[in-house]
Amino acid sequence: MPELTDRRGEIVESKRPWGRFEQFALNEPATVKVITVEPGHRLSLQRHQHRSELWQVLDGPLDIEVDGRTWTAPAGERVWVPRGATHRLGNSGLRAGRVLEVAFGEFDEDDIERLDDDYAR
Repeated sequence: MPELTDRRGEIVESKRPWGRFEQFALNEPATVKVITVEPGHRLSLQRHQHRSELWQVLDGPLDIEVDGRTWTAPAGERVWVPRGATHRLGNSGLRAGRVLEVAFGEFDEDDIERLDDDYAR
């Protein structure tokens, strides 16, 4: 798993008497989405010039590709996608899988550069 080393991707954990919380962003531009990938489908192989992404796998396993490295990520795994890195999510499982995505930087769907796409977009 790529390390979460970018300043924007730093996760802060704070313990409390009742448990703990994890902070993913503080006072910076971010867009948050939950992405659902249906079984047998995958997103385009893509990259962005204006944002980095942090993925938290909610339901897995999901197929992950970042800069040519591929692996299967279980629920709970975090993936850092640096700005400009090629990346893709896929689901070769039998049930829908979800990822919480926190995008850091300027978010614009037009910033998606598709390098390979199963849906010819």
